[in-house]
Amino acid sequence: MSALAKASGGLKSVDYEVFGRVQGVCFRMYTEDEARKMGIVGWVKNTRQGTVTGQVQGPEDKVNAMKAWLSKVGSPSSRIDRTNFFNEKEISKLDFSGFSTRY
Repeated sequence: MSALAKASGGLKSVDYEVFGRVQGVCFRMYTEDEARKMGIVGWVKNTRQGTVTGQVQGPEDKVNAMKAWLSKVGSPSSRIDRTNFFNEKEISKLDFSGFSTRY
């Protein structure tokens, strides 16, 4: 385990789905930028149901900060009604090398 992971309470993974006006408002681009700034990995994509879904992984404190961003901030033109988080768990290693937008 890296010193970074030890200092922040270990690595965490969580899946998410964001509801509201989150498509057509650059939500995925801003999510990718924010995750890269925070130094966490994972992915984001639009769903056919008009939501945005994905997964984030990284040190626990950074994942928690990203959860707050996904719940309250988003892109400037978005309107977040609610964000559901599920499959939250501790992990021993990261499954991704970066953060990407899926199609």
